[in-house]
Amino acid sequence: MTTVFITGASGYIGGDLLSVLVSKYPDLHYRLLVRSRDSGQKIKAQYPTVEIIQGSLDDSETLVAESARADIIIPDFTGMKDTADAADHLGAAKAIAQGALEGHTEEHPVYWLHTSGAGIFSFLDTETKVYGEKGEKIYDDVQDIKEIVNFPDHAFHRDVDKAVFEAGSVRPGVLKTAIISPVTVYGQGRGPCSQRSRQIYELAKLTIQRQKVPIIGRGLSFGTDIHIFDLTNLYVILFERALSKQDDGLWGPEAYYLCENGEHCWGELARSIGRICVAEGFIPSAEEEASGFEEAQKWAGYEAASWGLNSRCRARRARLLLGWQPSAPSLESELRDIVKGEYRRLQEAERDA
Repeated sequence: MTTVFITGASGYIGGDLLSVLVSKYPDLHYRLLVRSRDSGQKIKAQYPTVEIIQGSLDDSETLVAESARADIIIPDFTGMKDTADAADHLGAAKAIAQGALEGHTEEHPVYWLHTSGAGIFSFLDTETKVYGEKGEKIYDDVQDIKEIVNFPDHAFHRDVDKAVFEAGSVRPGVLKTAIISPVTVYGQGRGPCSQRSRQIYELAKLTIQRQKVPIIGRGLSFGTDIHIFDLTNLYVILFERALSKQDDGLWGPEAYYLCENGEHCWGELARSIGRICVAEGFIPSAEEEASGFEEAQKWAGYEAASWGLNSRCRARRARLLLGWQPSAPSLESELRDIVKGEYRRLQEAERDA
C-alpha cells in the first residue's frame, strides 16, 4: 500500500489537500504529523483511517523515520508554524531529505512535493527597502527558471528551496523533488481545522477594525493570487504523477511550479475592500490611512508585509507540463464574501469576549 506522509494537515493548504486526497484515494495509507492534540483529534474524527503522529517540525528523528517509510512526502510547513517564515524550517527540510535518501532506492523511489511561497520574488523590494511601489519584473517559471532557482540566498524561502533541490540532486533516481509555490491564496478551505487564508483576510479585518483603508506607501505594489481549489488541484495532479511514477521532466532541480491565476494591485485591492465595507455598513467612509511598512506590521503582524511588496509571477510550467487550468471563482468575485466573513468573525469574537 502506498504511504503518504503529510505535515501541516491542520493548516489551510495542507488541510484542503488532505480533504481531496482522502476522498479521491481513500485506500492509501496517510500518516500526518500534527502539532496539537486538539487538531489531531479533529482530523481523526473527520478521517478515521488516517494515522496521527503527534509532533512538531523540530522532531528531527520523527521526520527522518517517517520520510524513510513514505512513498510520497508532502511537507506544508505553513500549516505547522505561525510566523512570517511559515514556509521555512531548514532543520525539518534536512531531516526529511535524510530520511528520504536513507530509506529508498532507485527501485523504490520517493517523491517529495514541497510547499514554498511566492514571497521569494519580493527580495528586490526588501533589498532596497522600497515599499508600496510597482515592480516591473514579472517572473515566468519556464522562461526565467534558471534565474528563479538561483536567487540569492537571502531571498525569502530560498534556503529551504535550495535544500530541497540539493537533496534531490544527490541521488536523482531515488529522490524525486518538486516545489509548488503558491501566491496569495483565497477561498474557503475544506480542511478539518483551518479554512481561512491570511493576507487578504487580514487586510479586510484591519479595515473593519480601524475603520479606515490601510495603504502602504503609495499602494502601487502588485501581488498574484490563486483560489485554494485551484492550488489543491495542482497538488493533486502532481500527486497522481507520483502515484504512477511518471517522470517526463516533471521532477528535479528545475521542477519549480508557480500557482497563480492573475494579479492584483494591493492599494486598489484595499480600496475595493473599503468600498465593500461602506456599502455593507461596516465602516462610515472609505477614508485612506497611509502607513509605512513597519507601522503596518505593528497593526496586522507579518501578514501586512505582503501588502507593500511586489510578488509578480506567471505559472506557465504547470499549464504546459501538467495541463493544469485554474477554474475556481476569481478574487474579484469572492471579495465581498471575504469581507462579510471577516465582519462576522469580529462580531463573534466580540460576543465571546
